[in-house]
Amino acid sequence: MKAAILSAPGTPLTIEEVTIAAPGPHEVLIRTAAVGVCRSDLHFVDGAYPHPLPTIPGHEAAGVVEAVGSEVTTLRPGDPVVTCLSAYCGHCDQCVTGHMSLCTDAGVKRRKDQPPRLTLAADGSTVHQMLNLSAYAEQMLVHEHACVAIDPDMPLDRACVLGCAVTTGAGAIFHAADVAPGETVAVVGCGGIGLAAVNAAKIAGAGRIIALDPVPEKRALALKLGATDAVDAAAETAAAEVVAMTQGGVHHAIEAVGRPASGDLAVGLLRRGGTATILGMMPLTHKVGLSALDLLASKKLQGALMGGNHFPVDIPRLVAFYLRGLLDLDSIIAERIPLTRINDAFAKLRQGDSTRSVVVFE
Repeated sequence: MKAAILSAPGTPLTIEEVTIAAPGPHEVLIRTAAVGVCRSDLHFVDGAYPHPLPTIPGHEAAGVVEAVGSEVTTLRPGDPVVTCLSAYCGHCDQCVTGHMSLCTDAGVKRRKDQPPRLTLAADGSTVHQMLNLSAYAEQMLVHEHACVAIDPDMPLDRACVLGCAVTTGAGAIFHAADVAPGETVAVVGCGGIGLAAVNAAKIAGAGRIIALDPVPEKRALALKLGATDAVDAAAETAAAEVVAMTQGGVHHAIEAVGRPASGDLAVGLLRRGGTATILGMMPLTHKVGLSALDLLASKKLQGALMGGNHFPVDIPRLVAFYLRGLLDLDSIIAERIPLTRINDAFAKLRQGDSTRSVVVFE
């Protein structure tokens, strides 16, 4: 198959021939239909987060099952599926207490003594699988607990963004923040994850939804997706504006960028007793904190890996929201491109102006 290979941090991906193994026990071979280009991949491509190389990035994908290994009971060839990087085992303490995105069992990954799933066709050397998926490729070989079957009426070029951006943004609203009807929500950063959070906050019945982003076009898109107000995140008065319009601050602030300033801004938007949820991948050395006065005001700060999702349940529900017209995925997607333009999509992410590029396969 053809796949986009990252050989060294900070270098362009190259399209190369890769050999993919046959599915083993509990594994599923998927023909990739579409994959979103996520800022999380950019962190690995640019070297901000380490990963064994060479590797195939990509983790926000949809496709069709081609073959299943032994012991797979939930999927069969022909099933349309969405993948998710937060693969789960189903029996560790995190899974059985409802925190599937925090699964600690490595059983969903191949052991070091097992043959690799991916190798370079030219010399047979190992290609490391990224985040259990490696989706910038014509095929994926994943654990059955890293994907879920969806309604066949769902267009796969829209379904792919459910695998990360929407699962994370909506998960933060529905699970991590547990937004109640009528509560106020601020979303800092209106890329794919932030826009999904805005849309989910509308579905959840938030009383006021404030979108903050420095790009006017993104703020306009947030208003289209359900935000009641939009504020320039780069303005020195941004926090003061939000605190004033909400008469004391918001119940929930969702950070969806991964920049130090956006984390600080999210904390600055909170009312007494409010909660800031950090979704973005911050620089590894950065710390987000609460002041002594914030603590005395019972403000809270939390992370939410992949929005704290329960993806085998969440993704089919999100599909249903889309098919019913409640979830607007079409507006989140800025362009559809072939795999050969993957580096162009990363360049646009670095500029910060676009929402979501989706790689589509024939």
